[in-house]
Amino acid sequence: MRRLLLAALLSIGCKREPPPPPSPAPLPPVTSAVVPKDEAKKGYAGPWNVLFISIDSLRADMPWAGYARPIAPNLTTLWGESVAYTHAYSTSSYTSKSVPGMLSGRLPSELQRSGVFFTTYYAKNEFMCPALDAQDIPCVGGHAHLYFQQTMSGFGHGFRDWRMVPGITFDPQTDPYVTSDKLTPLAEEMLEKVKDKSPFFAWFHYMDPHDVYQKHAESPHWGDKPRDLYDEEVFFTDLWVGKLLDWVKQQPWAAHTAIVVTADHGEAFGEHYATRHAHEVWEELVRVPLLFYLPGEKPRVIETPRGAADLVPTFVDLLGAKPIEGLRGASLVSEIHGGEAAPRDVLVDLPEDDYNERRRAFIHENWKLISFGDDARFALFDLAADPHENEDQMWKNRAQGEDMRKRFKEAWKAVKEVPPRGGVPKHDR
Repeated sequence: MRRLLLAALLSIGCKREPPPPPSPAPLPPVTSAVVPKDEAKKGYAGPWNVLFISIDSLRADMPWAGYARPIAPNLTTLWGESVAYTHAYSTSSYTSKSVPGMLSGRLPSELQRSGVFFTTYYAKNEFMCPALDAQDIPCVGGHAHLYFQQTMSGFGHGFRDWRMVPGITFDPQTDPYVTSDKLTPLAEEMLEKVKDKSPFFAWFHYMDPHDVYQKHAESPHWGDKPRDLYDEEVFFTDLWVGKLLDWVKQQPWAAHTAIVVTADHGEAFGEHYATRHAHEVWEELVRVPLLFYLPGEKPRVIETPRGAADLVPTFVDLLGAKPIEGLRGASLVSEIHGGEAAPRDVLVDLPEDDYNERRRAFIHENWKLISFGDDARFALFDLAADPHENEDQMWKNRAQGEDMRKRFKEAWKAVKEVPPRGGVPKHDR
């Protein structure tokens, strides 16, 4: 049984293996001036359809942030047309703990769930789409990994149409499929069926940058190292995301559709002696792209840290739906329209399960505190001076460390943690 559980780790998570020679670390973000509110272009006020595109394992060091290879030309163009965030954080560092934040506006520790790596989420009333469905706002979703099946993940609570791409099976040891070329046609088919139900929420999760990294005839070839192959996967995914975006632009409902793009987590290539993802909450694992394209809205770059918990209140606001009580984040719509992006703290949550020790992170302005285990140890990083988290400041800057630890504990006091049901208890690991 334990061998089967270990095999499960290898599909949507990282392997504990000796690291390869380190690939270039993520580049620091570009800086860009913020557009004053009175300069924002005025246009359609909503309600908006929401097309939500998430890309598995997509790092923050994309071409728009200074990465030298042109691995995402379509997303780079969209980035330049969007309200874009340079310091966006996923809820957690692997899929089954990060995706629920995108759909519930809560941390995984707050949700009713199982305690295993491929986590199941039980309570439909903790998610966004049941509340939208009650207001006759349909949710549809298309996916490319069988963990996303509703019976296994619980992600599909409240979705009227929930589908997997054809021709895949669940393999707990690996993810060998190429699926972006299947997901885009599926997305077009599903959008055709929901287009007259405006406003609607449509979510499509692209998987190809997830390991196993594969070469593609459509992509430039940069080499045979893991990062080289990963870059080919990103290029291939970007190609098919671009085809979806081009198709959407041709639809009569495009002018009233907000497009949101982000990742469920990042990916490691030797940084902090790790590969792939899960287990830790370093920047390369939890800092992700985030952009909002609203036709007619003036492009803007926002450097204020934001978390995935802000997505659900933003979706609800864009859709013109009734607010959902108890959400952890806040709507970004005001700042998307040019308003002030006031500082807010960000929480990252990796609950313990049968293959992860608990990790948490707390981002306050330029500072990041990481909690290891049950707050057994802390590490502190100045992300402005040390964006790659190479120098722990916890004991070098004790006053700042103590301040951050107090802020961290106060923030977590407001989190109503729910113990998991099912899984391997601590003493049996």
